[in-house]
Amino acid sequence: MRIGLVAGGLGAYWPQFPDLLPQLQRSAARVSERMRTFGCEVVDVGFISDAQEGAAAAERLRAAGCDLIVGFLTTYMTATMLLPVAQRSGAPVLLINLQPTEAMDHDSFDTGQWLAYCGACPLPEMANTFTRAGIPFRSVSGYLEDERAWARIERWVKAAGVRAALRHGRHGLMGHLYPGMLDVSTDLTLVPANFGGHVEVLEFDDLRVRVEKVTEAETAARAREAAEIFDVDASVVDEDFNWAAKVSVGLDRLVADFELDSLAYYHRGLEGEVHERLGAGMILGASLLTARGVPAAGEYELRTSLAMLIMDRLGAGGSFTELQALDFLRGHVEMGHDGPAHLAISAKRPLLRGLGVYHGKRGWGVSVEFDVAHGPVTAFGLLQRRDGRFGFVASEGVTVDGPHLKIGNTTSRVDFGRDPGEWTDAWSATGISHHWALGTGHRVAELRALADLLDVELVEVTA
Repeated sequence: MRIGLVAGGLGAYWPQFPDLLPQLQRSAARVSERMRTFGCEVVDVGFISDAQEGAAAAERLRAAGCDLIVGFLTTYMTATMLLPVAQRSGAPVLLINLQPTEAMDHDSFDTGQWLAYCGACPLPEMANTFTRAGIPFRSVSGYLEDERAWARIERWVKAAGVRAALRHGRHGLMGHLYPGMLDVSTDLTLVPANFGGHVEVLEFDDLRVRVEKVTEAETAARAREAAEIFDVDASVVDEDFNWAAKVSVGLDRLVADFELDSLAYYHRGLEGEVHERLGAGMILGASLLTARGVPAAGEYELRTSLAMLIMDRLGAGGSFTELQALDFLRGHVEMGHDGPAHLAISAKRPLLRGLGVYHGKRGWGVSVEFDVAHGPVTAFGLLQRRDGRFGFVASEGVTVDGPHLKIGNTTSRVDFGRDPGEWTDAWSATGISHHWALGTGHRVAELRALADLLDVELVEVTA
């Protein structure tokens, strides 16, 4: 992620108040330092004092290809100094106004010292100009060491990072639609149209040829790795475990060869032939990929693999999820899936269970049983509107303890703070599809920032 940073103030002040510019430049250096703590590359084009310097900064930032432009209003500056930066960069714009401290010392300050606190002064001017120029913007006001303000700034930076991941992402779609699931079908053109990025259409034969080249030694090494990560239930058949390990190695090669950032897949297959066995052997490898930041979703659910990617890049994990049952005695919504999980957010050591039947699917093998870490969580999915626009839907709740079925599912119990039946009706009424991502933490504020940068609607289902 690359953040462009430009600070500025009105050059007419510098000869009038000689101490002002050095003070503002120190503030700008502090902002640059704090920005780098967010794990991003900062393209700092320095301090501008007039329209000519603003135009030069605009060209440097345009050439840098930034994911977010941050304009630091250190004191009054004219809109003509920053407008070219916003116009030419092609990136979202964040204006920040961080005065030196919480408040001025009114009894001792002179005009020059006051001007160092005057970053709020040009903000309405910038807002008016950007609005008239058709340039969306957002702003954060506070003081230099204001942690609340920095938390809001970090939220925008993280959102810009997710936007960049979507813009540059390569998303695999392998196999075919689960027959009859109309909600899951996605017009592939809508992904680059809404978010950018690329959808790579894959065949299960792309996986088959890679699995065929996996050696016995590689299979054994992956099986040992899985045994270190999972508890392996006695129901797991050695032959099925080794097949899942072999498929996992092949999956890794598929992802590397096609440079994938996410994967959605499904294949039915027939009567035990290799494609059926590949489809049935995906769960272990898909879970390991998801835990490493390459989300893999079953049932050809492309929009959910994208939702999982978004949650992962926000640091929330994001596990493949659907409704499973409602517990009206305890007030919980039980949700999860019969398949891949985000192992990095498991409440405890995940379990591999052997299944002779995958309900509703062909084949047999091993499946993952786990529960998302207990505490605050966010259910998050992508909407596809009738007009072809994507949207977000999210709901914050808490994962809690309780009884779980032992059937190889990734079930979590979520308390959304309201009757589970009412929540389910409200969630379904948004137009969400069959699946979504369940991630750790309350993430609506971060998702709202991302929705702003992507110009998509966010629908929140609340208690």
